[in-house]
Amino acid sequence: MKQFGHLLLIMVVLFSCNTEKKEKKTIVPEITKAKKKPPVIKEFGYILDDFNVVKDTIEPGDSFGEILDTHGISRAKVFQITNAIKDTFNVARIQAGKPYMLLKTKDTTQKAQVFVYQNNKIEYTVIDFRDSIIAKKRKKPIKLVEKTASGTINSSLMQTFDDMDLNFLVAYNMADIYAWTIDFTRLQAGDRFKVVYTEKFIDDTIPAGVDKIKASYFEHRGKPIYAFRFMNDSIHKVFDYFDDQANNLRRAFLTAPVKFSRISSRYNLKRRIKYYGNKVRPHRGTDFAAPIGTPILATSDGIVTKSERKGGNGKYVKIRHNATYDTQYLHMSRQAVKVGQFVKQGDVIGYIGMTGNTGGPHVCYRFWKNGKEVDPFREDLPASKPLADSLRPAFYKHIEPLKVELDNIIFKPKEIL
Repeated sequence: MKQFGHLLLIMVVLFSCNTEKKEKKTIVPEITKAKKKPPVIKEFGYILDDFNVVKDTIEPGDSFGEILDTHGISRAKVFQITNAIKDTFNVARIQAGKPYMLLKTKDTTQKAQVFVYQNNKIEYTVIDFRDSIIAKKRKKPIKLVEKTASGTINSSLMQTFDDMDLNFLVAYNMADIYAWTIDFTRLQAGDRFKVVYTEKFIDDTIPAGVDKIKASYFEHRGKPIYAFRFMNDSIHKVFDYFDDQANNLRRAFLTAPVKFSRISSRYNLKRRIKYYGNKVRPHRGTDFAAPIGTPILATSDGIVTKSERKGGNGKYVKIRHNATYDTQYLHMSRQAVKVGQFVKQGDVIGYIGMTGNTGGPHVCYRFWKNGKEVDPFREDLPASKPLADSLRPAFYKHIEPLKVELDNIIFKPKEIL
């Protein structure tokens, strides 16, 4: 009986110990990671998740009304929208190839509420017709990134940029800067350049074009020419390009009325033409060959005195620049200006064609001085005024770091073809 009592006591003690151990056991609750919320996608000022989004491109023949009609907007509503936004957005001018976006309700009606038209990579127009009808022109935020480039010419500036996979818009801008001092139709292999410029980016990664060239260096036929962008008129916010001696690179006349063309025939009063039995037929102009449709530029400011079609000249434009100079541009496919219109240097006045007496697409550029046709390439044409003395200290301070930056850029060697 005593043994049974001892055994019972031992079992009670063991049971109590096990119970204490179980009671002391800590249960750790399972921790579940909170799910991350999906990122909010916002575009053109709208949270896209709040709508059913339709993205498409304007097709040839599409109209604003047809697009909205396809998405359930009545003709009466389209007319109301078109009339309400006419001062902000001309719906007749939407262009094929431009992207657009429609925001529609997420319910069963799928009702269109917002139309976004992308004018270009940066600019867009929002037409919101949810409650009242509102049209706004907006711009995407852009980031400017400074870049540098250098190269050695093999054949042409454009070809060199293409070979080096550089932004061709930089080449165009450089051609504008040096248009008065360098004939880009006569570049030599071995000419070379350096440039500091800013490029525009959307969302840090999408290229949106060149902003401006801050400074450049072009070595043509062994002669170095610096160019620095500087504001020479603070009242009207006018910028121009000056060399390292503060001389304005701009002249009163461009050296050519067409960018990146070639001279196919020069001013020659003793030219013999095979078509006319090798008889002397004076050529009182300079022919610039380029593809049909290439823009023709006014080489200086002036008033259009003629814009017509006449005989061997074909379609042409003539410009009076001042009491001394006139210019004429022949064989256009079409003119882009009217008589009496004021044009600025570099404005498009027409397009390359083959009208009149011509064997190929080109513009015949004629130049008058005091009523007499002359060869502009043999004339000492007037230069623009140099930078004012009062602005020179600020100019030299401005260009000092830019010149150091240019000088430290290493030329990329000319490729061996």
